[in-house]
Amino acid sequence: MTQAPATTRRIDRRHDREIIALALPAFGSLVAEPLFVMVDSAVIGHLGTPQLAGLGVAAALLTTAVSVFVFLAYATTAAVARRVGAGELSAAIRQGMDGIWLALLLGAAVIVAVLPSAPWLVEAFGASSTAAPYATSYLRISALGIPAMLVVLAATGVLRGLQDTKTPLYVAIGGFSANAALNIGLVYGAGLGIAGSAWGTVIAQCGMAAVYLAVVIRGARRHGASLRPDAAGIRASAQAGVPLLVRTLSLRAVLMIATAVAARLGDAEIAAHQIVLTLWSLLAFALDSIAIAGQAIIGRYLGAEDRDGAKAACRRMVQWGIASGVVLGVLVVLARPLFIPLFTSDPAVRGPLLTTLLVVAVTQPVSGIVFILDGVLMGAGDGPYLAWAMVATLALFAPAALAVPALGGGLVALWWAMTLMMTVRMLTLWLRTRSGRWIVTGASR
Repeated sequence: MTQAPATTRRIDRRHDREIIALALPAFGSLVAEPLFVMVDSAVIGHLGTPQLAGLGVAAALLTTAVSVFVFLAYATTAAVARRVGAGELSAAIRQGMDGIWLALLLGAAVIVAVLPSAPWLVEAFGASSTAAPYATSYLRISALGIPAMLVVLAATGVLRGLQDTKTPLYVAIGGFSANAALNIGLVYGAGLGIAGSAWGTVIAQCGMAAVYLAVVIRGARRHGASLRPDAAGIRASAQAGVPLLVRTLSLRAVLMIATAVAARLGDAEIAAHQIVLTLWSLLAFALDSIAIAGQAIIGRYLGAEDRDGAKAACRRMVQWGIASGVVLGVLVVLARPLFIPLFTSDPAVRGPLLTTLLVVAVTQPVSGIVFILDGVLMGAGDGPYLAWAMVATLALFAPAALAVPALGGGLVALWWAMTLMMTVRMLTLWLRTRSGRWIVTGASR
């Protein structure tokens, strides 16, 4: 039986309030994360070019290492949200603690791997002889903060699953402020140079992890959840994260291939590509905030065994994704005259940049659908499908991108290949969503 228009509007308004309440704080915390590196860059940039170059190499390695484990947030959000929907708050927090224990174990493993191999990693990443010592120093010190960074990811997933995105925003703002103050104080006040910046970031990250742990522990005590490590629970968290790890690695491979192809096109093209990729990442934060709301909301509905509620929420969020994509696309077109001069005055870079930004603008509605459906399926715990779909997308994208220089194409052609990648993702996600196979109800999938 079809719902009356008035009833549909009422349901949509309820979903709108939920999406806004979760997405806005999530967007703030997402934007705060890259500001850590920006602060470090601004402080270290005044020490000298070798130090800044060293930071660039070390930061790229650290960002890659941490982004690989983003499944700690995604898988934990979905699992905790299901338990919340089922009314099992104690079990929800217990499941979140399993994710946090897994984060600590993975963080310890990364430290053991990075500390002795730091010089080799820096050399493999192409650091110059003058920048390498600074990169190695920064990487070794910052690696000590990786367990805290992974705990932050897992604990953020716990709070998102509990339908709380405000606390992560507050913690992100506090961490950013502390990082800025510590960097200035240790680099210049204490005269520690680039090592001071690394220690400041580690201290800020440990402080953020401590705040998160305090919040989760308080919730565990309130609801009588155990805080002890549980081998079976940790193993289950790891198993749930493996498909999302495959998905993330495949997506990272897409971005690495695109950058490698752009580098073959020439200096002007790789410079323009990096600018476009920066903007593309910023736009992704806006769309990802809605996807994060989708993870929490869909998981809760499925945990409550409300199939109709999950379908209605999915439909409404897709509408949000399309509308947001259209708005962002228009803003990109309108802001081009203001955006481009901020990054370059070189006509050789401006030429391909101007046209490529139009491609990015046109495809934003597609990106909106992709991010939303990605979040919906993550919230449903449909990780295995997401993994295989992303691997298939990579298999189609790689030859298309690698053919660009062989066929004499330029940066615009490369970004049409990126558009192909996003279109394939949209189709695979839409087919899965339409099939209804992602709708598995209950406290666990």
